[in-house]
Amino acid sequence: MQYVQGMSQPAKSSRTPATTDAPESAAGSRAAAQRLKMRRELAAAAMELFATKGYEATTVDEIAAQAGVARRTFFRHFRSKEEAIFPDHDDTLIRAEAVLNAAPAHEHPLDTVCRGIKEVMKMYAARPEISVARYKLTREVPTLREAEIASVARYERLFTRYLLGHFDERAHADDANDDPLLAEVAASAVVTAHNHVLRRWLRAGGQGDVEAQLDHAFAIVRKTFGTGIGAGRSAEPKPAAATASTQGEVLVTVARTDAPLDEVMRTIEQALKER
Repeated sequence: MQYVQGMSQPAKSSRTPATTDAPESAAGSRAAAQRLKMRRELAAAAMELFATKGYEATTVDEIAAQAGVARRTFFRHFRSKEEAIFPDHDDTLIRAEAVLNAAPAHEHPLDTVCRGIKEVMKMYAARPEISVARYKLTREVPTLREAEIASVARYERLFTRYLLGHFDERAHADDANDDPLLAEVAASAVVTAHNHVLRRWLRAGGQGDVEAQLDHAFAIVRKTFGTGIGAGRSAEPKPAAATASTQGEVLVTVARTDAPLDEVMRTIEQALKER
């Protein structure tokens, strides 16, 4: 699995002069911060009610009232009450995508994806007590567990698209149909490693050096998938090479370790014919 070098650059803004963007950017940042603050307040209210009344017995109206807002405000931020305990995933997905888009050209795409999913871990680690409480709640309520799985799937799709976009088609002329499978498997491995470390950290009450644990898990992923994925984006496919010579009744052949078996056999057969 070889990858190509280079990243698509974001389109340049057509606005002039550039300074006119500053107020709009500041206003957008304030609006985003207010939106996230409201989503977190609604999430805190929902979690408190789920813990005291139970998930099934809690209504959207009660969550809105607990947060001190109207019902319509709740639905401006969440489509359902189960979404209310995952207030940060939308923004985290945006940050993860930004990591992919800003990746340096020399970085291996799999390393880029590992850095991207660290944004998810940062989200959980920023508020350990809430993350632990949410974890316990999702273990008890199947509907919430399903909503959490749906959120994880969004990250997998993002990373799969990214990895697939960096295949070197010249190196896969014969098996290009496998590219989607390879990209999905690699993306899934990164997400699975992250989730394994995250669950272990949450079960421990949010204690421990989760970043070091995550780096260790990613090292295992790279060790396992590194050969199949390739050494880096700039790696050029090596031409097939095999040589043979004869010494008396002994046939000596030399071939690359990654050469296909049929190629090695053809080399041996050719050497035998030339004896």
